[in-house]
Parts: sequence; C-alpha cells; structure tokens
Amino acid sequence: MTIEKDVAEHYTTDDLLERIRDGLRAAGANPDTPAPEDLKGIDEFHTGGVKATDELLDQLTITPHTRVLDIGCGIGGTSRHIALKSGAFVTGVDLTPSYVETGNRLNDLVGMSDRVKLLRGSVLDLPLVEDTIDLVTMFHVGMNVPDKAKLFSEVYRVLAPGGTFALFDVMRMDADGGLTFPFPWAEEPAFSFVEPAAAYMEAGEAAGLAFRSIRNRKDFALDFFKAVFARIEETGGPPPVGIHLLMRDTAAEKIQNYVTCVQAGLIAPFELIFRKPV
Repeated sequence: MTIEKDVAEHYTTDDLLERIRDGLRAAGANPDTPAPEDLKGIDEFHTGGVKATDELLDQLTITPHTRVLDIGCGIGGTSRHIALKSGAFVTGVDLTPSYVETGNRLNDLVGMSDRVKLLRGSVLDLPLVEDTIDLVTMFHVGMNVPDKAKLFSEVYRVLAPGGTFALFDVMRMDADGGLTFPFPWAEEPAFSFVEPAAAYMEAGEAAGLAFRSIRNRKDFALDFFKAVFARIEETGGPPPVGIHLLMRDTAAEKIQNYVTCVQAGLIAPFELIFRKPV
C-alpha cells in the first residue's frame, strides 16, 4: 500500500542504532550492555512516556502467562517495559523495517531477546494465528491507519475469547478545526488519519469487541509537555537519549505543533479499552 510505504518512510531514520548508542555514551551508559532504563528516554514514543504507559497498563491484568501483542511497537520500548513489568512474553509488530531491526538489536543488548520478539508486519494484516493473544496493546498508532474497521477486525481475529484490547491514541476533539503539520506521526495530511473516539468505538463494536472504558488525557498531556519544555530550557537542549532521535531535524516543530493543537482543543490523546466476549 502506498500509505503504508509513506508511513514506513516517515519513521525511517538513518543509522538509528548507532545514534542511540552515541546517545547512550553521552549519557554515561555502556552502549554495548545498556540497562533497560537507560533507553527510557527513547523507548516510549508517545505522549507521557513511561508514565502514560503505566497508567494504562495498571488498569489491566497482566501475568507471566499473559500472551501479549504490542501493535505498532516501534523500536520495542513498550514491549520491553511490559515484559519487565509483568514477566510476560511480548510479541511486537511494526511496519517500519529499521524500527524492527533496531528494536531486536536493542533486545539483545539489554538481555531481553528471550522475552520480547519484534516482527515486521502491518496492523491491517497481523502475522499471527487467530485466537492466540490475551492482550493487545497499541500506543499512538491509529493516527497512521486509515481503515480503523480493518484494524479492529484484525485485533478481534488474533484475540482469544475474553482477551483485551487497550489503546492510547491521539484523537480528534474538533472535527472542523484545521491541523498544522508536521506532527510526530506525519509530515503532511496525506498519511495522517486522526479521528474522533467515536470512530474507534464504532469500529470496535462492528468488529465484535465490547467497549469497556474511555479516558481523555488532554490535561495529562499538557502537564507532561510543560515539564518537558521546562527541562529542555533548564538544560539547554534535549537529553542525549530522547524521542528526538526518532524524528529527524524537525522534532521540535512537530512536538510544538502537536502541543498547540492540544491546547486549542482540536486533538487530544485518549485511552480506550475493549474486550472480546468469551
């Protein structure tokens, strides 16, 4: 698909692993044997970082026996975090080859390749067998997916009966307001598909999933970015290992556009949780 090709190219950055390793050196960490926490600055490529991850995960039941799928896993940061937090084995799927390659290499470096495996694939055609997953997570992915109905039908297909789909996406609050590009997820409108929460709920219902909960995280997002900007001003720049490494030289503009649109009430990050009936 042309859209998926554009999305993958958008997230592709040159020499990503080496730039992460350089950042680790600058931060005083060993680039050959980093600890998982050394990667936290870049691992959670979504609003709120690891705090947002935990505040969604804490609403779920995850045990070492839970079969977890993290779709749109990027370089595997959230997948690794779930594995460390719960002891579960986590499979990640992402569209961008360089993310998958880099993520699996990072799994090796932090000693987690036996607990996390990243696969290259589309969220619209997941490379997994039906009814084999207990929990599907998705963090800031749907903005690049035009066919929400197909996304939810694929999640339904791979979930086992009683399984859960928990997601955290940027969604529309004002359908008429114009958005200012670029954003972290898209340089231009051609591959940005930010939709209201209602579109997700309708797609989930159509796929056969039962809606469980929703939470608007606008205020959380604004507080998070206020703190981020204050740290950057205090230190004179971003940290050596940060999500700017994933966004080329337009990182500051992308983040500022996002925050401005959240402040204006045009968009906001939302959590939604669904369950597949038993």
